[in-house]
Amino acid sequence: MRSTIRLIAPVLAGAAALASLPAMAQDTSDAAQPSSPAADIATGGDSLTIAVGAATVPSYEGSDKNRIIPAAAIRGSISGINFSTRGARLFVDLVPNASGPGLDFQLGPVVGVNTDRTSRKSIDDKRVEALGKRDTAIELGGYVGIARTGVITSDYDTLGVSVAYTQDVNKAHKSYLITPQINYGTPLSRKAFVGLSVGATYVGGEYADTYFSVTPAGSLASTLPTYNAGKGWKNYSVSALATYSLTGDLLHGLSLVAGGSYSKLLNDFADSPVTRIAGDRDQLIGAVGLAYTF
Repeated sequence: MRSTIRLIAPVLAGAAALASLPAMAQDTSDAAQPSSPAADIATGGDSLTIAVGAATVPSYEGSDKNRIIPAAAIRGSISGINFSTRGARLFVDLVPNASGPGLDFQLGPVVGVNTDRTSRKSIDDKRVEALGKRDTAIELGGYVGIARTGVITSDYDTLGVSVAYTQDVNKAHKSYLITPQINYGTPLSRKAFVGLSVGATYVGGEYADTYFSVTPAGSLASTLPTYNAGKGWKNYSVSALATYSLTGDLLHGLSLVAGGSYSKLLNDFADSPVTRIAGDRDQLIGAVGLAYTF
C-alpha cells in the first residue's frame, strides 16, 4: 500500500497546482473513521497514474484574479525508480525502497518550467501587463527527502519531509529557488485517500527583480511606483487533497481527484506594487479531475 501513497498524493498535488506549488482539496465522504485497506491489495511493482482536469489559478503570481486552465499530472514507478509531477515540475526519485512500513530515502533530479507572465493575454491587470511579458524559465536542480510509512493511523499512512533546489538555466530570471516541504497522507479505505502539505519558497534576488521589481521605465508604462525587490522567503503554502476510486481501488482504476491550496506572499513579494496595489498577497488554487491508475 506504500506504493499507493506515493502514487496518489503527488498526482493530486500536480493536478491541483499545475501552475505552481506543491501541493490539495477537501475531504472525501467515504469513511467517517480512518480504516486500513484490506491486506489482499497488491503492493509494489511498476505502476502509472495519469490525471487530467481543470484548475483555477492566479492570472500571475501576486494577482487578485483567477483564471481557469487545463490541468494534468503523471505519477509512476518503474523498477523501483519513482517519478511524479508537482505543478510544472518533474521529480525523479533515484533511490529504490522496499514497499511496506519503514523509512523511504529520496534523492534525485528536478526539472521545472516557469511560465509566469510569459503571455500578456494571461495577465488580468492592465498595469502589470504594461510591465511587459517575461521569458520562460527552465529550472533544473535536485531534491532530497526522507519519509516514513506507518506513522499515525495505520501501517499505510506516510509522513515525509523534503527540500528542492533549482536554478534557471534559460536566462529568464537567472536565479534560484529553495523549496522545503512537509507532506502527510493516509488512505481512509480501499477507495479513499486524503493528504496535507505545508511548504515555503526562498528565492534569489534576480528572481525577485524579474517578477516583483518595478523599474523607472516600467513605472512610466504602468503607473505603478518604482520598487526594488530583494531575495528572501517568497511565500508559504498549505494544501489539502483527496481522491476517491470510482472503479477498482486505489491501486488500479478510475478515480475522482480534487484539491485546493492557499499561499501567502511574504516580505518584499507582498509589499511589491505588483501585489500590494495591483494584486493580493493571498493566493488560492483549486482543481478537480479524473485519474486513471494502470
